[in-house]
Amino acid sequence: MPHYAHPNALIDSGACIGNGSKVWAFAHILTGASIGNDCNICDHVFVENNVVIGDRVTVKCGVQLWSGVRVEDDVFIGPNATFTNDNFPRSKRHLDAYPETVLEKGCSIGANATILPGRRIGRNAMVGAGAVVTRSVPANAVVVGNPAQITGYINGPAGGKARMPVTGLSGIPEVGRRQEQLTNKSSVSGVTLHEFPVIQDLRGDLSVGEFQRAVPFTPKRYFLVFNVQNGEIRGEHAHRRCHQFLICVSGSCNAVVDDGRNREEFLLDRPNIGLYIPPMIWGTQYKYSSGSVLLVFASDYYDATDYIRDYSEFLTCLESGASTLPRADPI
Repeated sequence: MPHYAHPNALIDSGACIGNGSKVWAFAHILTGASIGNDCNICDHVFVENNVVIGDRVTVKCGVQLWSGVRVEDDVFIGPNATFTNDNFPRSKRHLDAYPETVLEKGCSIGANATILPGRRIGRNAMVGAGAVVTRSVPANAVVVGNPAQITGYINGPAGGKARMPVTGLSGIPEVGRRQEQLTNKSSVSGVTLHEFPVIQDLRGDLSVGEFQRAVPFTPKRYFLVFNVQNGEIRGEHAHRRCHQFLICVSGSCNAVVDDGRNREEFLLDRPNIGLYIPPMIWGTQYKYSSGSVLLVFASDYYDATDYIRDYSEFLTCLESGASTLPRADPI
């Protein structure tokens, strides 16, 4: 079906609007703007020339989309959200080219949020009402505040709860009262959470784990993550072949794992707690406490080609079976 335009909407000649889309009263769509199918453009929305909007997008009242904004499919933009396209605006001075601001598939922008130029809002991410986004937002992240900070991750690739419960090991006796290893399976394919034995005496505490037994592989490399500033995130990638095992040996951090279907978040807050992440699992670490140190064992030497750093590419690889590597059965 053709698009619908309210009698009081202003659509300039040369604007492209897809089938089934609706443009409501006092919206103004400029020449050169492109709006996809089944979109809902509400009252008093302004869409400038060099703007591309995908399919099934909702733009609520009072939003201005300036040149350089790219909106992918299934995005929600709340009322009076503000977009900018010039970091140093001056009257009567125009840029030769505008920074590209991208809203990836399925993300949501809350009412009165402000997005600075050239930022990318990741797939399925959620920007809270009134947030000021000064840096790009990772896929599935929930950000709030000024400047916007990550407070959690969306539960499940399609959306769901705005904040996941943080998983720990349940039913475990007090540390120091047992000397066996415990392993919990995750809802994320192949991921397991391990608690290693702790031996306590007057000289101090000791915890131990054995590779190929407690840890499901023999490492060829390790690295340490430390001095992470408050609000920073690490990881944000998957490996095609490499297995990893994470232990926060000092302080704490939260680890999010994602297999493209399920997502789960773990609190690593003891040096005898480890998280096993097999290949083709998207991993992110954030909420580092002051002075925290994260130790990571890796099954392979560093190889830049082993990394998948774009979440959409990760999902495409999963769907196409591009990685044919078997996942190790966790111990």
